Amino acid sequence: MRKPTRATTKATKAITTTLFFLLPLFLFVSLRQKIQAQTETPPEELFEGQVEHVLEENENYQKLEILITRGSLEGEKMTVEVGGEFQKVGQVKYKVGDEVVVSSLGYITDFVRRQPLLWLFAIFVLLVLAVGKLWGLTSLLGMGLSFLIIFKVILPQILAGRDPILTTILGSLLIIPLTFYLSHGFNKKTAVAVGGTLIALIIAGVLSKVFVEATKLTGYASEEAAFLQIAQGGVMNIKGLLLAGIIIGVLGVLDDITISQAAVVEQLRRANPNLSLEELFSRAMRVGQDHIASMVNTLVLVYTGAALPLLLLFVHNPHPFSEVINYEIVAEEIVRTLVGSIALILAVPLTTLLATWVRES
Repeated sequence: MRKPTRATTKATKAITTTLFFLLPLFLFVSLRQKIQAQTETPPEELFEGQVEHVLEENENYQKLEILITRGSLEGEKMTVEVGGEFQKVGQVKYKVGDEVVVSSLGYITDFVRRQPLLWLFAIFVLLVLAVGKLWGLTSLLGMGLSFLIIFKVILPQILAGRDPILTTILGSLLIIPLTFYLSHGFNKKTAVAVGGTLIALIIAGVLSKVFVEATKLTGYASEEAAFLQIAQGGVMNIKGLLLAGIIIGVLGVLDDITISQAAVVEQLRRANPNLSLEELFSRAMRVGQDHIASMVNTLVLVYTGAALPLLLLFVHNPHPFSEVINYEIVAEEIVRTLVGSIALILAVPLTTLLATWVRES
């Protein structure tokens, strides 16, 4: 019988330890949600259906016959009108065979997108498992636990009125070790990466707090924030929610840079055990400088891509650039991008120094 490898043993230990600590938390959250669900008023019912016939159609109007395929009215048909004289911008045109979500009030709310999303997710999972093998599996588990903590712990606590910043930081303290150790194993390299990430995340939190206050950002730059405040009866801390979003965004980019720098120091030390502390740090930082250049550029492009529709509004804007960047919706993205970039830059020397010290001790 084949003897388990050291990597397999570490990964199995990581999975077992994680499940041991998270199972009580998961059971508690699930029980709490079930109790809340029994006391809440049922929401408006939504059905899924397929467009069978286009009964009437002109430039801005359609009358559709939809066969309900999912919901309490399954098998029945509904006639739905879409568009009209006052809906001329962005009006969707439906065709026979389209799968849609229909409200019980008789209007289409959206398309059904599960199938292509599932195919895309399946491709992602298969590639992770094919390339990453066992560590790919543990990384997927870590990703799942991150979403579990965000959607079952952080977001419900924020909606319940808890401080968004404190809630997010405490949630991050749970996410970081779980995801890092599951993805990279229980070793000094991972411990160093966890330490560097925590320090950089705290710095990002302080910078976010200082410059959100300094730039007088309110968090109401997006329509979603205003809708959320109305839906929650005006009790949401929207500015705190903005800060929480910045912290989570920074957390997402720190993993790669910190684990890479810890690994560089480890490999340099193995290749040449006689390197002095100064030489080890200096050589690792040369690699880190390349990481900084590429990752900062990546971070800026990611944020730019996410805000592309917004940026297009200012291409032929008659107002001067100095006025455009003063808009809150633009200033918010600038603060988000620069705070993330600063945290990323500082994470390199911090993690390198920590890894060097650990290897020397």
